Amino acid sequence: MSQLTTVDATFLHAETGTTHAHIAGLGIVDAGTCPGGRLTVPLVAELVRSRAHLAARPLRQRLVQVPLGLDHPYWEDDPDFAPERHITEIGLPAPGTDRQLADIVAMLHEQPLDRTRPLWEMVLIQGLLGGRTAVYVKVHHAAIDGVMAAETLAALLDLSPEPRDLPADETAPARAPGMAGMLGTGLLKAALHPVRSALSVARTAPYLDEIPGLAAVPGVGLMSSAVQGALRRPGLPRTPRKSAPPTPFNRPIGRRRSVACGELPLDEIKQIRRGLGGSVNDVVMALCATALRKWLDKRGDLPDRPLVAAVPVSLRRRGAAAEPGNQVSIMTTALATHVPDPADRYTAVRQDMDVAKRRFVGSSGNWVREMSGILPAPIAGAATRFALQAAPAISLRPVNLLISNVPGPQFPLYLCGAKVLGYYPISVISDVSGGLNITVFSYDGRVDVGIVACRDLVPDPSEIVDHLVDALDELKGLSREALGEE
Repeated sequence: MSQLTTVDATFLHAETGTTHAHIAGLGIVDAGTCPGGRLTVPLVAELVRSRAHLAARPLRQRLVQVPLGLDHPYWEDDPDFAPERHITEIGLPAPGTDRQLADIVAMLHEQPLDRTRPLWEMVLIQGLLGGRTAVYVKVHHAAIDGVMAAETLAALLDLSPEPRDLPADETAPARAPGMAGMLGTGLLKAALHPVRSALSVARTAPYLDEIPGLAAVPGVGLMSSAVQGALRRPGLPRTPRKSAPPTPFNRPIGRRRSVACGELPLDEIKQIRRGLGGSVNDVVMALCATALRKWLDKRGDLPDRPLVAAVPVSLRRRGAAAEPGNQVSIMTTALATHVPDPADRYTAVRQDMDVAKRRFVGSSGNWVREMSGILPAPIAGAATRFALQAAPAISLRPVNLLISNVPGPQFPLYLCGAKVLGYYPISVISDVSGGLNITVFSYDGRVDVGIVACRDLVPDPSEIVDHLVDALDELKGLSREALGEE
């Protein structure tokens, strides 16, 4: 038995008619080595059925609501769990291009998950050029974070076309408490909530300037410094936070989505890192800065100050993948789209990332958990939705967009015998985080790029993918010069 944490519940509360809090991935596989040479619903359903116990929550557990909404929901095993109910199959019309695939994935990503059953679904998309098959997998963020997603993928995938031997399921079905138990626990938590809320406020006060949106409010930085006082770590940067400038993708989002996917060679990104210094993530952020600069400049919308990017960070301790609930926070950083010179822009990105990481370490990133628990459960949902809907009306822009870099395995994986050729993350957008999300996943020598946007604001994000490729060539040239290869 387990219960949603306050962070988990926030992902449920955040959903509106235009915002859905699920995350997804698009795998491209070569199904030629599957039994019968085709990836089918029965084949995948049997795989999920035999391995669901290795990743129980996202695959076979459903939500159980507490009466009167007095507390956050519980998880329990679905007594009617049947993988076939979650897996469907569709075919692309000829010729089955990548653009057609992106349009289908965008339509699938627009649809909310059914909360009456385990919060995931999978769609097998047949008919791609070259005989490939696409696998779109969607899971609600309330059930999973990045590390848990990796664990779930590891449960379903193999290191060779031959499936590995796995232990049988010997766990007893998880059940939520009875009605009386849930009510009793909910009433006790409600009685104690004022104390817990006060403690959360006290723990968060020194780090208010880490919270997107609040950081730009006059006086917040000074108040945070005053509260923390002598506790502030020596040398912790106190640079003022910048507000997010207006962009075309920072307007109220609509219901429709647009999607684009691409790939970059990981060895070339590592070569840039060796030549120009920094980390792989610094290179990824610099590539995004250049691509967004070109996209904005082409439209005459390039701000004269840096964008502000939100970067998800896992708080999950090494070896603690089974720890319940989302263990995730947000780090914000300036993104030097306003710097015209490529070398200076790369240097600025590295410096801004270094400052952001040092500030984040100083606060441990716990403000997300603390802030999500300030309001009691019965009113948290309505308050969260009101805040998200009110943000555009008062022109609140905490950040411009989300950028995430997820490290993955550097060897091939197989699904039901089919080799996984690529895996493109498709994440979340909202009015508060911006109508554009760029997530990259490193896999088997490549960096796979998944971009999702509001179709009303960014109709064709494949243009940003093209700019990323151009940005890579630009940085490769600078790296070769730095290494004396030219």
